[in-house]
Amino acid sequence: MDGDGKSVNLHLSTRQLMGKKRRYNLVNHEILKQQMEESAQTRTTLSFYRYMPIAQPEGYRDQMYDAWEPLGVLGRIYVAEEGVNGQISLPAAQMGALKSTLSAFGLAGTRLNMAIEDDGKSFFMLKIKVRPKIVADGLDDRQIDWNKRGRHVDAAGFNALTDQPETTVVDMRNHYESEVGHFENAICPDVETFRESLPLVAEMLADKKEQPVVMYCTGGIRCEKASAYLKSHGFREVYQLDGGIIEYARQVEQNGLRNKFIGKNFVFDERMGERISDDVIARCHQCGTPADTHVNCANDACHILFIQCPTCGEAYRGCCSRQCAEFIALPPDEQQRLRKTTVFNGTKFGKGRYKAHNPASATLQYNNHSHTQGE
Repeated sequence: MDGDGKSVNLHLSTRQLMGKKRRYNLVNHEILKQQMEESAQTRTTLSFYRYMPIAQPEGYRDQMYDAWEPLGVLGRIYVAEEGVNGQISLPAAQMGALKSTLSAFGLAGTRLNMAIEDDGKSFFMLKIKVRPKIVADGLDDRQIDWNKRGRHVDAAGFNALTDQPETTVVDMRNHYESEVGHFENAICPDVETFRESLPLVAEMLADKKEQPVVMYCTGGIRCEKASAYLKSHGFREVYQLDGGIIEYARQVEQNGLRNKFIGKNFVFDERMGERISDDVIARCHQCGTPADTHVNCANDACHILFIQCPTCGEAYRGCCSRQCAEFIALPPDEQQRLRKTTVFNGTKFGKGRYKAHNPASATLQYNNHSHTQGE
């Protein structure tokens, strides 16, 4: 629906819906990444979302690609019958052109959350995908009244609410996000996926149904569903941080408010994080020294997400273990042969689950766990 609650229907012709125009990238991933790193073009990173019925997600997706790809938009956008969710970058000079297209996609008035720390190199290709949902919640939509969501509060309102001793603050993000940064006194569920967090949070807060509960996430999209979920389970006073951590940080700086967020805000692009405060609250998963830089293991056959300090990064060649460091030193054909039978940290664990905290055991640590990787 658009701002008036109407369904977005682009009235596409049969030819448009059946068109064979290429709407995906054909250039090698590494080449695109290198081109972006070498580019001097000024770019802006932003995120947005909107819940609205979309009658023809495939046609919506195709027209958005056709409109935004020529503008130099890069990033990841999900389209579903329930709405659209995007994290993108574009040339700063094209911001006006992008905004002029928003109404055509039912996005007029949608907040564009601008990145806090931004070198414009957050994405290097454009992917617009049709999904069953724009946020995977694992829920039957017929059992939740999505129109009854939590009350939105801005940064000042959030600070005032969380100053009250009876208020409970809940982080609706995943463990690897809250590990590097979270609000003061927040409950941070130990989950890998949003769908895990919903029933867990409701259970954890079962005795708080008559008290204020304020939740937050990166940009606000997860709280739209989480707040409705809690209200449907009998929670009477539910609030959500409008615009999430990104908008909170902007308002704090703009209005001179006290910053209650500690550490980094994890982001789902090449940057991996935006610093909100100078505090480093996490530790290197290999040696235990204070660190909050997320990396993916340099061994693509592993690729596990973990926290690594500069010293371990050099010692392990950007890998999560000596095993992976030794593997990437092998000839490519030998790597290809061994990939089918070798078990790495990333084979068995979910995001950020591998924590050796001991350089001497980092080679064998992966054999001592059995966590199944989640989405």
